[in-house]
Amino acid sequence: MTQPGQLARRARRIAGGAGAEVPSPCISVCRVDPASGCCEGCLRTLEEIAAWSALAEGEKREVWRRIAQRAIGRDGPRPTERSTP
Repeated sequence: MTQPGQLARRARRIAGGAGAEVPSPCISVCRVDPASGCCEGCLRTLEEIAAWSALAEGEKREVWRRIAQRAIGRDGPRPTERSTP
């Protein structure tokens, strides 16, 4: 499975691109996390997955931007690294 950091880097690269066809984020790890509502493989919501084929290229890049943010959140501080208030 793709690590969150790798997915975040790929998402930022694709989201920032222009012109070329936007690839699908799917990596064939299709399991929805009940807590987040996102696919564990590509970090898209079910709505984003269902709409993907009908989205314009700019809308697909926006989905990639959201994936980057979700991946960054998944790769956040470990319990031992969190600061206490």
